[in-house]
Amino acid sequence: MTTSSSNQESFDDSDTRHDEMHRTIEAWAEDLVDEVETAASSDQFKEWLDVQSRFHNYSHRNTLLINLQCPTAIRVAGYRTWQTEFDRHVKEGESAIWIWAPIIAKQCPECENSPSYHERSDCEYDDTPPEEWSKGLVGFRPAPVFDISQTKGESLPELETEATGEADELVLALLKGAPMLDMEVEVVSPAEWPHGDARGVCQYRSPVERPLIKVRDRENSADLAVTTVHEYAHALLHGDVDDKTERSKREVEAEAVAYVVGRYCGLDTSRSAFYLAAWESDDPEVVRERLGRISRTAEELIDVLED
Repeated sequence: MTTSSSNQESFDDSDTRHDEMHRTIEAWAEDLVDEVETAASSDQFKEWLDVQSRFHNYSHRNTLLINLQCPTAIRVAGYRTWQTEFDRHVKEGESAIWIWAPIIAKQCPECENSPSYHERSDCEYDDTPPEEWSKGLVGFRPAPVFDISQTKGESLPELETEATGEADELVLALLKGAPMLDMEVEVVSPAEWPHGDARGVCQYRSPVERPLIKVRDRENSADLAVTTVHEYAHALLHGDVDDKTERSKREVEAEAVAYVVGRYCGLDTSRSAFYLAAWESDDPEVVRERLGRISRTAEELIDVLED
């Protein structure tokens, strides 16, 4: 396989090829660890993190409600919050996304109701007057929120995570290589993409069916190629993993594979560092800890591309 980049790495077709490739991948993994640490301490990342911290972390129930009403929602906040925190305004005619908001009020220590409900209940607690009660959760109420796509105003800081370079031939090679990896791949137009802000998804099906990888089409062929490799890595590494605590580490593995394969093919994948730094509780040391898995998967994909 060839790419239009003159920077593509190559290894001699000799008995030492595997060792050469492994040493190179090991060195690149060290580079990625350093780049993630640098990215995490950069002013750009700190500004992005500050903005992200202002968005509320919704409960599982509310997250489901948001996804049901607006599957493409990525950043959600209340009407006033958009105005005061982000200097953005909800566009005229937009329909609210409804969630359940907690009601925090003075709470009876015994029946845990608010004073008004306590008076109408059978609770006989009267050791202390209501004005001395502590506040607590006494119920929920419907509350409207809006996704960033429903607002306009000041731009929010973004992290540049896309790969760059010329990769049209690489994309074709990745699509042709799918049967060799025993999986299926679909490139879906943005207009028909049902997975919100995700660039790609890997769908594990029954044991007798191949994993199905879908990637959202885009003009940046390099980023399309690296996203495809990322999802290939998920399919090869994580089909039998359902431990939720592993999610961040799985992303580190998949993106590290994408970083290595993209770099091998002459692409600039340095922005993978921002992608990894943005994962909650990520640890760049995972790249070192799981170098064997990352290296084997990258080598497998490189072999397929060369075939």
